[in-house]
Amino acid sequence: MSGRRLTDGLFLATLFCVTFEKLHWSVGGSIALADVLTIAFLIAFASTTLTKSVPRTTVAVLAFFLAFLLVYLIGFFNLDTHEALSQFVKGMVKFVIHFLFLAAAVALLVRRGRDFYWRSLGWFVAGMGANAAYGVVQLLAARAGHNLDSLVLSPLTGGASSINLYGAVNGTNVYRPNALTGDPNHLGVMLIVPLLVLAPLYLRLERGHYWKNRLAAVLGFLLLVELATLSRSGLLGLAVGVLVLALPYRRYVATRALLLPLAGVAVVLAAVIFERRHYFEVIIRSRLRTQGSSAHFAVYDFIPKVLHMHPLFGLGLNNFSVYYQFVTGNANWGPHSFYVALLVETGLVGAIVFGVFLVWLFARLQAARRIRGALAPRVRPLAWGMTAALAGTMASNLFYLTMQFYYFYAFAALALALPLVFRRE
Repeated sequence: MSGRRLTDGLFLATLFCVTFEKLHWSVGGSIALADVLTIAFLIAFASTTLTKSVPRTTVAVLAFFLAFLLVYLIGFFNLDTHEALSQFVKGMVKFVIHFLFLAAAVALLVRRGRDFYWRSLGWFVAGMGANAAYGVVQLLAARAGHNLDSLVLSPLTGGASSINLYGAVNGTNVYRPNALTGDPNHLGVMLIVPLLVLAPLYLRLERGHYWKNRLAAVLGFLLLVELATLSRSGLLGLAVGVLVLALPYRRYVATRALLLPLAGVAVVLAAVIFERRHYFEVIIRSRLRTQGSSAHFAVYDFIPKVLHMHPLFGLGLNNFSVYYQFVTGNANWGPHSFYVALLVETGLVGAIVFGVFLVWLFARLQAARRIRGALAPRVRPLAWGMTAALAGTMASNLFYLTMQFYYFYAFAALALALPLVFRRE
């Protein structure tokens, strides 16, 4: 296999597996399948790229990498325990791998061109779809009294995992599929990306196009899995993304292209809910209550407390759980908010740097939305979908923190490369 084919294959495999959190092994800590594939891709990419030029966007990514690195290294001096140092090292390793992957991915996508870009987007979405499909089988197996993870994943990883048990209604267990992710809310937040990215593409496809009905089926399936996760954060992000798309695609609201897939999803839901009305009524009512969500809001109380101690650079990268344990005695408890983690761990300076990074992402997507000519009917819907997905993910991360996961950097790479790959006719 040539170096180019090896690099491309490893990149596509990484995109496919970026949401497979449960596929990890305890080797000197915890190493995930995505880690292995990313490191292999970076080595293969470096071996074929050292003498080639890189786009300015990649240079900008590396500049952000250095800015974040400086913030984290200064925050290092706020560490005061061995456990804090251990968490810092884990966070730094993930950060370095994520950002080097982002820089290399942008360069590769621009270099390989449009056909490879569409293939990459397809592999990224296919990985999400495979994850969702596993979640459906996982749910059906749990309803039948089986733990699919123990049958399929445990022999591969040697670890233990299972579907999320939400509670019980009249003695019947309520399950929330987490699929290959670590949490049903992670799955719910991740799935808004393919839903929002594909929706404008589907709406703009001509009737009779090869992908029209296929995308309708994919979107309907992903929406059903999204609802099955019972993730309020996922639905919040989806709602925000839909609002972003409402203005440019408002003329499609009353069209068959939109109403028929939604009607299909509604029929499936109605059929399932009608058979067990009381069961679902109890579940829906419990998810609409906010009393049990106090932890999601309470973590925001830590921001002023920590900023009073370390306002500029925070407690140190990946150290919220250490501080939380010191305050409450609960170990290994995340902040349940990306923004709380950002401010508590990296301070005001880190939050500003990340804010500039997000603004830059939106600016690159705006450049893609301005593309005109023969490419516009495909590129502009994709750019709008990515804009909605970015806004939705940011909203979801008010109460979860998936923006530090692999899939977000894969999505960011596709977003940043979009205006470069399609900038010329």
